[in-house]
Amino acid sequence: MREELIELIIERLGRDEDSIRSEFNDPERPIKTKFSAIDDLLPEDIARRISNAFPASEKMRLLDSFREKKYTSKSLDEFDPLIADITFAFQDRRIIDKVAALTGIEDSVGDPHLYAGGISAMERGHFLNPHLDNSHDGDQKNYRVLNLLYYITPDWKPENGGNLELWDEAVKTPVEIPSLFNRLVLMSTNDKSWHSVNEVKAAGRRCCISNYYFSPHSPNGYETTHVTYFMARPEQKLRRFVTKIDSDLRTLLRRVKKGGFAKKDVFEGSSDAKARTK
Repeated sequence: MREELIELIIERLGRDEDSIRSEFNDPERPIKTKFSAIDDLLPEDIARRISNAFPASEKMRLLDSFREKKYTSKSLDEFDPLIADITFAFQDRRIIDKVAALTGIEDSVGDPHLYAGGISAMERGHFLNPHLDNSHDGDQKNYRVLNLLYYITPDWKPENGGNLELWDEAVKTPVEIPSLFNRLVLMSTNDKSWHSVNEVKAAGRRCCISNYYFSPHSPNGYETTHVTYFMARPEQKLRRFVTKIDSDLRTLLRRVKKGGFAKKDVFEGSSDAKARTK
């Protein structure tokens, strides 16, 4: 099934490559983060099969703190093989090269161990506060340069919440991108690409398959290193103060020990699940 998914994604990206490239590089936006939203990525019947194969929340890990609340997992070998197929389809060299041609990102490499990727589910009350993604891969060799977010909850509406938000540099005004079914969002990452997910306000689950690309070239034009750096929402003034202290402390600890103190959360499944990601 993975090969079919790869071919379908490449075909869809190629069908609207001029508009995808133009949207991603639109200079008129009020934010510096580049992005493009690609709807109807896969035939609807296949997208619904992926949605139906998504694991139950209780089979995933709940992250619950002042920074975020959501279910996540990288244990793809434990689920329907279709979940690994769609996740690792985005790690196929052919798709990496196609996306690089659309975004202009040079020398992109994938994330076959899902150091930064995996699956997530958000239910009522879940959220992800404004943050910058950590700057590098797990080995601190390549810079993170692109997020690929594929949403797979049928009939999800913007008013349900759980939508991606891209912020200006001051983290005061967001651009909201609804997490619509069968939508892929390509989003650049750098040291100013603040983003978040607003609170889920409806019953049901907002499900997402996340992948990330890296590059030896800094997206900032200069060297920089930082952990995932959180900021609270503008109206959460006290939490903004707390999250800044928390993020500064974690950044300092990373400088002391580049590999970090926590066990790396990576995919360690079968080689078959990771096949063709080089």
